[in-house]
Amino acid sequence: MANRRNFLEAVLAAGLIAQAPGSAQAAADPGCRADAPGNRAPRILLRSSWQTVNIGDVAHTPGVLALLEKHLPHAEVQLWPSDVGHGVRQMLLARFPKLKVINQSSETEVRQALAYNDFLLHGSGPMLLGAREVARWRTETGKPYGVLGITYGGPDELDLLNAARFAYFRDYPSLQRAQADGLKTPVTGFGPDGAFATDLRDDVAASAFCDGAGLRTGQFLCVIPRYRTTPYWEIYNRPMTDADRRNDALNQSMKEHDHAPLRAAMIQVVRQTSLRVLVCPEDASQVRLGKEVLVDPLPADVRARVVWRDSFWTSLAEAVGVYARSAGMLSNEQHSPILSIGHGVPALLCRWKQQTSKGFMWRSIGLADWLFDMDDEASIGRIVPAVLAVTKDLAAAQARARAARALVRERHAEEMAVLGTRLRATG
Repeated sequence: MANRRNFLEAVLAAGLIAQAPGSAQAAADPGCRADAPGNRAPRILLRSSWQTVNIGDVAHTPGVLALLEKHLPHAEVQLWPSDVGHGVRQMLLARFPKLKVINQSSETEVRQALAYNDFLLHGSGPMLLGAREVARWRTETGKPYGVLGITYGGPDELDLLNAARFAYFRDYPSLQRAQADGLKTPVTGFGPDGAFATDLRDDVAASAFCDGAGLRTGQFLCVIPRYRTTPYWEIYNRPMTDADRRNDALNQSMKEHDHAPLRAAMIQVVRQTSLRVLVCPEDASQVRLGKEVLVDPLPADVRARVVWRDSFWTSLAEAVGVYARSAGMLSNEQHSPILSIGHGVPALLCRWKQQTSKGFMWRSIGLADWLFDMDDEASIGRIVPAVLAVTKDLAAAQARARAARALVRERHAEEMAVLGTRLRATG
């Protein structure tokens, strides 16, 4: 908290949040904005949209777009994606109709985007995934750029990070490792994952699914399984490589270890509360996995009150709609809990070393006791009591989830204020 106060004091001294929503200046002047050269709207090129097989990866982009829309409504935004297939492009344009999505396969469109925009913003992700594109922007345009909410990927990223106007990391271990390696970015700190801000929500589809499955609003717990490493060979239906075989061996060896505690929690929730349980996926491989390791081994009395989602989500928005209706979540995945907290729903998160350090963001938003390290047996032992504490006092758990969301929103607002100041500097 001391570090956070120091940050706010520095931002206030520099006048960086004068135009943040709710500030005195913004209230007095609704047209207050970050203008670019010639007093026109600033132009932001967002590098994001990494892949579409996982609703968590899909969520990065609409989250950051929602932040830009809220905090910098005058800015013009273009998206430079890696992948917007499987209906993601249509979903984004339905929510953000003014958005221009660059055809990543068109060199002409990419060159036009480089020339047109004032600032490159790298969205949140597991590392500096768009490093090649950031390097191109830096070399070909010489214009400024910044980085939002990533996990640090190692020293190879430092040159690009140090030339950024700001670099925010979604977990403190990332920030600390980067600093130890020589991070010198002018403005840096903890910046929550952009997916927290995702507001896409298909209540019609969610209601149809929940009604059909007998899941009443606020009366069920979502539980999400996960392999140690994502089985992309299964998702993409491609031949396995030697590396895939090694990953599969790890997955199979840890499968029971990583899911027995979740299954134990499900049993106690069903037997000690009135809640039902929904076993659902974050990526397509988890549909079958959930049935195998979480549903099929259950005792008959418990199984009768457990629903298995037997197909992948029709969209990110449907999943968010279901999560928002739930009483809470217990997950071996990382981004479904983020989406839940973003909607004020309690979420208990299990992580392991293969998932990098991103899960530690739970410590930074006041939810350390809802974070479990599956590589630590003592931490695993806390899962069942913690789940029961949440499900037996949902009002208190929801208040904690809303408090975490408020902290995330405050940090996001600070990041957007810094971005707004950097945009004004381009003039």
